[in-house]
Amino acid sequence: MTEAKSTPMQLGGVEIIDTFAEAFPIKATRLIITADQLRWATTAATVMCGNATSVIACDVEAAIEQVVAQDESPDGRPGVSVLVFGFKTEALAKALQARVGQCVLTCPTTACYNGIRNCPKEKQIRIGGGIRYFGDGFQVAKKFEDRRFWRIPTMDGEFVCEDYFGTVTGVAGGNLLICGTNSSAALVAAEAAVLAIGSGTDVALPFPGGIVRSGSKVGSRYPALKASTNDAFCPSLRGLTKTELPPNCHAVYEIVIDGLSFEAVQSAMKRGLHAAAASPDILRITAGNYGGKLGKHHFYLRELL
Repeated sequence: MTEAKSTPMQLGGVEIIDTFAEAFPIKATRLIITADQLRWATTAATVMCGNATSVIACDVEAAIEQVVAQDESPDGRPGVSVLVFGFKTEALAKALQARVGQCVLTCPTTACYNGIRNCPKEKQIRIGGGIRYFGDGFQVAKKFEDRRFWRIPTMDGEFVCEDYFGTVTGVAGGNLLICGTNSSAALVAAEAAVLAIGSGTDVALPFPGGIVRSGSKVGSRYPALKASTNDAFCPSLRGLTKTELPPNCHAVYEIVIDGLSFEAVQSAMKRGLHAAAASPDILRITAGNYGGKLGKHHFYLRELL
């Protein structure tokens, strides 16, 4: 973690460190999950996004993007869109075949559709075609224009899943670090940031509720670990390590943002920054970077003011 050294900026009385969040390219796709009732589409999406917070230790990063209105849904039913991110398209396909097969196919009344259209064939991943064998020979393929769907018989009817899903090269790792006088204040500000970020599209917050309590740094004194606790931002370690905390700060929460484009992540960070700074008892907002060595995408907080 590095911090640029310059005169601190202000936003609504909150100190904004003149630094940048460092992010990196990542493969991304969008799934549209529908069901007879929104609660079942949400249930399927939530379960599918389990254990998908960080590619440091998970196969993918994933989160619900937004609710899809019935008049915008592929089959006219309520649904949700889910964004999923992985380092390679092959790994993304493998993870999603498993997750859709175990978490969406199994959920009452659901269907699953491609949410990124007009994608070149070489950038598409196969999901429906990978799980169709569960139909044990009774599965049926249907083609509408340039789209193929698999109909897999289930005990409540059939599960419809699109064959191929488009991908794009997205951005992972946009972030904000919110420093508060206490955990309650920092959490209220983080929740406000999550709500503001969620008002937009093309972004996802993969951590629980969009908020990270266990911020990490690259590396560890234990060779087997790729990452370890971000001690510079742990209030209980003040005095035991080189701290980045302002005086009277007793809690920090991090917001991590993945998106389908640089612009989407930048816009989300701006919404989150302003919402968090408007909350009471926030002392400082900064961002995590590694001196520009980790990723090519740099989101400067100065440009978000």
